[in-house]
Amino acid sequence: MPRHTLRLRTHGMATISLQELNTDADLLTRIDRKYLIPLPDAQALISTLAPHGRVLQIDQLQAFSYASTYFDTPDLSTYLLSARKRRRSFKVRTRTYLDSDLCFLEVKTQGSRESTVKTRLPYSSADCNRITREGGDFVIERLIDSHILAPSQAAQVAQMLSPVIMTHYDRITMHLPQDEARVTVDAYLTWRDIDVSGPGTRTSSIGDLIVVETKNPSTPSLADRFLWSQGHRPARISKYATGMALLHPGLPANKWHRTLTHELAGSRPSTYQARHAA
Repeated sequence: MPRHTLRLRTHGMATISLQELNTDADLLTRIDRKYLIPLPDAQALISTLAPHGRVLQIDQLQAFSYASTYFDTPDLSTYLLSARKRRRSFKVRTRTYLDSDLCFLEVKTQGSRESTVKTRLPYSSADCNRITREGGDFVIERLIDSHILAPSQAAQVAQMLSPVIMTHYDRITMHLPQDEARVTVDAYLTWRDIDVSGPGTRTSSIGDLIVVETKNPSTPSLADRFLWSQGHRPARISKYATGMALLHPGLPANKWHRTLTHELAGSRPSTYQARHAA
């Protein structure tokens, strides 16, 4: 059983199946807001949403373990596009649902008005750390259709993609029907480096903080309004880019400077702390 169910309680909340969730709140195009909050505040959020929402339940489980592998080019072009706030940025990852062994290859791009567009391809979990030929064709298609890259550039990027970092976390997912929104609550987020050329595997963890993500069609949801009322504001955090900045302190990371030096100050490796203490 995922550890998250032992600390965050959703008992008594109405449930929703995965099929219903995908039908009622697929939200592959949405406005994302992320918050880093202490565990007690996450429980208060869940309790506030309980009368208004439905929690995802599969085979009696309401918390699920996820693993993602992020891919980048040798010169980390997708990371640098995000770090330098380029509008036409993108991410490529696999996401594996560890409780069910489902896996998808996903491409995330930026749409209009800061919206996020996510497209996914069913994938074998055995291929979660590599881009297959079919996966490469999917990446090329998405980069071209999203007007991110020209066809020749898209093909070149897809060929160069390799795994650079992995994440693991436990997640609770809720649907807010009135707001047509999703809320995810992630605990135990950890990052692991996949740089085989480095001196060894580097890891980092978010500790006891919880990552709350709200995914709304346009206007803020009840979850956003509650968090704002408690003094929480959206934080700049990307599971890929923030993890890379933590594990590779030489990378440009001004975009996430406040998050790295405040909320995640205790998560940074000693090399990162020494570099910024100078």
